[in-house]
Amino acid sequence: MHDEWSDAVDVRTQAADRLREAERSGKPCAPVRDLVATAEEGYAVQEVNTRRALEEGRRLVGRKIGATNPAVQKQLGLESPDFGMLFADMAYLDGLPVPVERFLQPKAEAEVALVLAHDLEGGPFTVVDVIRAVDFVLPAIEIVDSRIADWDITLADTIADNASSGAFVLGNTPVDLRGLDLRLAGMTMVKRGQEVSTGAGAACLGHPLNAAVWLANTLGGTDFPLRAGHVVLTGALGPMAPVEPGDVFEARIEGLGSVRAVFSS
Repeated sequence: MHDEWSDAVDVRTQAADRLREAERSGKPCAPVRDLVATAEEGYAVQEVNTRRALEEGRRLVGRKIGATNPAVQKQLGLESPDFGMLFADMAYLDGLPVPVERFLQPKAEAEVALVLAHDLEGGPFTVVDVIRAVDFVLPAIEIVDSRIADWDITLADTIADNASSGAFVLGNTPVDLRGLDLRLAGMTMVKRGQEVSTGAGAACLGHPLNAAVWLANTLGGTDFPLRAGHVVLTGALGPMAPVEPGDVFEARIEGLGSVRAVFSS
């Protein structure tokens, strides 16, 4: 029994090492599905690299929720969304240069970000609990990235790879959740002035708060519950768009204003 357990740990460490080396070297790696097959195994790999990051002094500042769009879930064979960790060094400022060389295969997507005023530990949680925990809302551009060559990912691959997280840019004008209808909030994202993505809050599990409730319940009983001050990127409101050096993206979300991601050339 002990040998089986240590073998499983060893395989997870191998997968975590492969992804970490791809990030360090800037060279995408082979998928890790030869080592991990399920969502549960993927999260175990993600946790290895999360704990390493925390030991190195990186600060956990929130989560991103992925695969909230039914089309993406179908493509990955998913029954629920997934999540990845957000660290402080992944946050870039609205309108200031984002170093494009940091990424391997970046794409941009527009999202609703929730910032929490209270911890969401324990649970189970209702939508009322989550609404009460939200301090304010911001527009966001998530820069998704894959350490895996050619985005050749299954569910286990993307979860192990921190849900294909890269970085994020938040808008700077906080908006009160009260009175916002996020389900009907329309989104338009332009790249160098050309429209590249449109959508609305309904594309995100029917409502961005639905995604947040799922996340709170998924994490509430773990070692890493959502905490006051955490940012929750609730999921893409429309299709993602590839990023090239020198690109400027602007996302506008109805009721939330706009946010710009400016990539270095």
